[in-house]
Amino acid sequence: MKRNIKLTIAYEGTKYLGFQRLGDSENTIQEKLEKCLSRLLEEEILVIGASRTDAGAHALDQIVNFHTYNQMELDDMLVNINKFLPEDIITSKIEEVSDSFHSRYWVDKKTYLYRIYTGVVPPLFERKFVYFLGKNLDINKMKKASQLLIGEKDFQGFSRKNTKKSTVRNIYNIEFKVIDNELQLYFTADGFLYNMVRILVGTLIEIGLNQREIESINEIFANGVRAEAGYLVPASGLVLFKNHFKN
Repeated sequence: MKRNIKLTIAYEGTKYLGFQRLGDSENTIQEKLEKCLSRLLEEEILVIGASRTDAGAHALDQIVNFHTYNQMELDDMLVNINKFLPEDIITSKIEEVSDSFHSRYWVDKKTYLYRIYTGVVPPLFERKFVYFLGKNLDINKMKKASQLLIGEKDFQGFSRKNTKKSTVRNIYNIEFKVIDNELQLYFTADGFLYNMVRILVGTLIEIGLNQREIESINEIFANGVRAEAGYLVPASGLVLFKNHFKN
């Protein structure tokens, strides 16, 4: 009997080309998962991911599902998956779900975290997981600017790819947290365009450094031109924090 298995995975994406399978490289999270599962379950396994992540970005809560005829116990499957996976990818939870469950189509909202280190001395142990800015930011000004990003809008100007598909997205919330010398930005939306979070963060940083005015955000929306938005911050600070599923 065919089973539908749901995995919750986390990974350090430093050395990978993102989550999604690529035609010209096997160095993606999806490829590593499929190779591991196919070997373990002794059949060809194709995984479906809830969200894509950029090359070099990380994930705390990536959800995937796959179908298998193998009847291995879930506890045994979990232990063996983590034995077979590279050490920078882990599976934290495994569930058998209904055949209708689909990781990508059932996602309702997504939350991405971006970590900015503002201290003047670079962090040692967190260096792969933050963007070392090394400068103080006007966080109150950034918060005011972030309110202009909330709601259903056309984010074409905040994406690196031109597409014929809709570029309208709905950002529900942007949350700011300060922990010691680190500023954390949490973006929750119904979806994100290519590099959208990293460009939004770059734009907010420029505002926080007094290199651009808050009102420039309205101009970016009006013109839809990528060159008018802020710079693309490094992928190292980006984390897929949470996939929210429909009830």
